[in-house]
Amino acid sequence: MDRKKYYITTAIAYTSGKPHIGNTYEAVLADSIARFKRQQGYDVFFQTGTDEHGQKIEMKAEEAGVTCKEFVDQVSGEIKNIWDMMNTSYDKFIRTTDDYHEKQVQKIFKKLYDQGDIYKGHYEGMYCTPCESFFTESQLVDGKCPDCGRPVTPAKEEAYFFKMSKYAQRLIDHINEHPEFIQPVSRKNEMMNNFLLPGLQDLCVSRTSFKWGIPVDFDPKHVVYVWLDALTNYITGIGYDCDGESTEQFKKDWPADLHLIGKDIIRFHTIYWPIFLMALDLPLPKQVFGHPWLLQGDGKMSKSKGNVIYADQLVDFFGVDAVRYFVLHEMPFENDGVITWELMVERLNSELANTLGNLVNRTISMSNKYFGGEVSSTGVTEPVDEDLKAVVLGTKKKVADKMEELRVADAITEIFALFKRCNKYIDETMPWALAKDESKKDRLAEVLYNLVEGICIGASLLESFMPETTEKILSQLNASKRTYEELDTFGSYPSGNKVTEKPEILFARLDVKEVMEKVEAMRAAQAAADAPKEEQKEEEPVVDIEAKPEVTFDDFMKMQFQVGEIIACEEVKKSKKLLCSQVKIGSQVKQIVSGIKSNYKPEDMVGKKVMVLVNLKPAKLAGILSEGMILCAEGLDGELALMTPDKDMPAGAEIC
Repeated sequence: MDRKKYYITTAIAYTSGKPHIGNTYEAVLADSIARFKRQQGYDVFFQTGTDEHGQKIEMKAEEAGVTCKEFVDQVSGEIKNIWDMMNTSYDKFIRTTDDYHEKQVQKIFKKLYDQGDIYKGHYEGMYCTPCESFFTESQLVDGKCPDCGRPVTPAKEEAYFFKMSKYAQRLIDHINEHPEFIQPVSRKNEMMNNFLLPGLQDLCVSRTSFKWGIPVDFDPKHVVYVWLDALTNYITGIGYDCDGESTEQFKKDWPADLHLIGKDIIRFHTIYWPIFLMALDLPLPKQVFGHPWLLQGDGKMSKSKGNVIYADQLVDFFGVDAVRYFVLHEMPFENDGVITWELMVERLNSELANTLGNLVNRTISMSNKYFGGEVSSTGVTEPVDEDLKAVVLGTKKKVADKMEELRVADAITEIFALFKRCNKYIDETMPWALAKDESKKDRLAEVLYNLVEGICIGASLLESFMPETTEKILSQLNASKRTYEELDTFGSYPSGNKVTEKPEILFARLDVKEVMEKVEAMRAAQAAADAPKEEQKEEEPVVDIEAKPEVTFDDFMKMQFQVGEIIACEEVKKSKKLLCSQVKIGSQVKQIVSGIKSNYKPEDMVGKKVMVLVNLKPAKLAGILSEGMILCAEGLDGELALMTPDKDMPAGAEIC
């Protein structure tokens, strides 16, 4: 019997730069769904890849001093390496610079033109380069791009357009008849109310102002606009042919079961893409899920904010599966999730090291301590066992139900509820107490068998989300991963089997202070490396002054320096240079006249703590008595700067 097919895609990553953890999250999310579907017995095809054309890439390549192809080769390779590092089990990694894709895009463009869906005209509007999108003035938000909030520039050029309105009502009907098509529901409402119902404008589908794109073969000064190019990867990647010679794989796998994308590109996937497919007379994908963003603690990640976190950085600190766990478990179904280094440490310590790691370690250690590692079922049961078994066996359906709704975080929560129930079972049965009574040895063996069996089932369910951890757990228990059908049975662990002698620590606890110190050092090094050469700090200028005669230590010790706090200051009216300050030094107040009027206003002086030579012989300056000296530094241009302590010090503190 043929297995039921399941075709899942991510949005293809734009090759303008290295993807941060928020971009990487999507690949890990898709991987967890693909793995779970495989476990359920589906014939899964999981496609991801890179989007490699457009004006932004042309500009980036020019800045880097390389060709566009060299630039995208490098970035696409880096993206693929990150997806591989995160253990994503994709079946195909497509690039929009692949020859087959480019040729099919040209065929598609020509077909749509020949059948009257595409026509030539002129475009005049506001253009956002990062989003590769045109907008009318009315669509802008505060004069900026409504999608990314960046500045837009006026643009006018000859272009080809797609007649969107021709298919708009058909798409509205489809969405109304297929409520599962756009998920979550809030995304569907946004598309209907903000774009479809008010009326669709024709879409610009070619550009002439740059060259890095797929040429329109019958009008080579035009290149195919990025969205018509990028979106078609979902069909070209599985063998679609515009001339009717599509592969068997395309015939089997299309329509896609799930397009998994970020919420910021939902419009392109639920309006433009379905309409392109309608024009090609192809079925629409079954579902488009617009997942929320993974934000840094202080907002959306951006290099300008200096808050970007990359997957490889997190993996260096926490390991692949800990990062997979975090991004999958901490991301709500509909609202944006938050990632911080501190939260990562907290989750690793509490959930991974304590709930899971400690459970496995304790179970193996007790099996070795009490039975030489042998795990046997003796049939000596108590009512508490039935409750444990009910929780363990009930987890499969709970996880499956959550995954059917794409509530991946909730599915993981159900699995960890199983592990928490196992921990509670240890507290309830108290194996250490049973071990003290020889007559309860068989009961102790049954308790440990139940724990091992519960962990095996939980670890098998965990495989879709944390594959390496599952492998490590089952290896230590000397067990095989359960098939999906076997997860319905409690008691499959071979009685008499032996666990490993020395349990491996799955997740070592981390000290948040030590982690943050390393993170700050990493950020400082990265900031220095990223700084443009011309912006990197130039060598500080130096000042050489004429040397004065040497003094002895005894001469120096005659001078008394203390911290003084300026409590009042006014101009010396007879002078253009002098200020008269009342300076509190300990319990005394001294009047000091200083030639700093060109650099400081009287009101700026009040409240400052300064370095004072206290025992300078009093003298009159401009007829006013001065009882000490406030010390300053003088720069090359005569600029003066008060000498102040870099920490808050009390007035009167000795400077030594």
